[in-house]
Amino acid sequence: MVITNKEITDPELLLIGEEADQLGLECYVVGGWVRDLFLHRPSTDIDVVVVGSGISLAEAVAKRLGRGAHLSVFKTYGTAQVKYNGRKTKDEKQKTLEIEFVGARKESYHRDSRNPIVEDGTLTDDLNRRDFTINAMAVCLNKNHYGELVDLFDGIGDLEQCIIRTPLNPDITFSDDPLRMMRAIRFATQLGFNLDGETFDAIARNKERIRIITRERIDEELHKIILSRRPSEGFLLLDKTGLLPLIFPELEALKGVEVKEGRGHKDVFYHTLKVLDNLSMKSDKLWLRWAALLHDIGKPRSKAWDFQSGWTFRNHNYIGAQMVPRIFAKMKLPQNEKMEYVRKMVDLHMRPINLIEDTVTDSAVRRLLFEAGDDIEDLMLLCDADITSRNEEKVAKYHLNYQLVRKKMVELEERDRIRNFQPPVKGDEIMELLHLEPCSTVGELKNAIKDAILDGIIPNDYDAAKDYLMQLAKERGLLS
Repeated sequence: MVITNKEITDPELLLIGEEADQLGLECYVVGGWVRDLFLHRPSTDIDVVVVGSGISLAEAVAKRLGRGAHLSVFKTYGTAQVKYNGRKTKDEKQKTLEIEFVGARKESYHRDSRNPIVEDGTLTDDLNRRDFTINAMAVCLNKNHYGELVDLFDGIGDLEQCIIRTPLNPDITFSDDPLRMMRAIRFATQLGFNLDGETFDAIARNKERIRIITRERIDEELHKIILSRRPSEGFLLLDKTGLLPLIFPELEALKGVEVKEGRGHKDVFYHTLKVLDNLSMKSDKLWLRWAALLHDIGKPRSKAWDFQSGWTFRNHNYIGAQMVPRIFAKMKLPQNEKMEYVRKMVDLHMRPINLIEDTVTDSAVRRLLFEAGDDIEDLMLLCDADITSRNEEKVAKYHLNYQLVRKKMVELEERDRIRNFQPPVKGDEIMELLHLEPCSTVGELKNAIKDAILDGIIPNDYDAAKDYLMQLAKERGLLS
């Protein structure tokens, strides 16, 4: 098969081929770029394999591209990267290309390590070492064979059949580099493909090998699964292959339905995946999707039997919020504002539904606005996604009630400016007015003013807050 110039529209590839010819080097574009070409997916990452020195070709290409090109050389690994900011899209927006250059190589592995022993090799050697058939295709860039496709493992056939399959024995592929098990599931999820039967079975057989992979690299693949159009498909595959309890036991613990005296509860695992899918249709925010994944993570620890109510999960949001920092630490996820955001979402996700079930008071809405702050819209998206009942009438009712809560929020925010507010009278001023030294009383008075505003006792303005402070001071004997 020869790919025509109409299909290969990247002028940079023609340029790379010209420079390779000048240097007498055989070169190919490989991997994801070729796969995405046939899938009609845009790609800005270009991998180039050179039979010879990839670094020398990268240096020549960077020089030819001139301004806008940035060259990075990694001599230890025999690779180089050119970042290029020169191309513009149809809408005249500048597009950054990342072009990786590597010499063709072959790899071998020791069982106790995923770091390969690398040797110079042929194009065939290089394609043999690749993870999946759909990523093991190459297109020649040299003038005499420009556009010729090298497809040793029928990657085209697997693209047509929507199959993820390894080029060589999957047991060897996954044992050598266990991260490829995660990548197989990630590609299946992203592309909407199926795992080849032998590939699936090999993951199940080799799942324990995932333990030698660093947590950071596992997280990278998890993030890509979570950011997929239907992330549930990836988590179901992780579960079916046996990888899930090894990389995310807390999520695995949500599985199962316990029946007592004829009364059961919904399977929290499948409910969670449904919530994640629902949210994914409305938001592409990674950490909000993580919040969806963890919103009921506290249910196994909070599950209890009540003879009147049946199964209960009281305070599961609070317990789940306490679990978030520990989960993030164990998984080596960020220990910063991203973790705090997820923790807050998990903690607050039951609050809006409680407003629905009770009479919606201004005070309750004010407190939710105050605690959620700028994340209130994200919280409401999560709560909407959490409606997974099969009863269409019930779902419609909940969505309508959430709209009423949103309307109330808008009205109160416009009137009272509650979101992220600080008590109008500061601590320093309280000490000055009441002749107090720093002490717990100052904090108590600030909180009292805050509560009065949230409860609608006083408006959110300075004069009202100061008057209320003086009233409190008299009542507590702080003023003569």
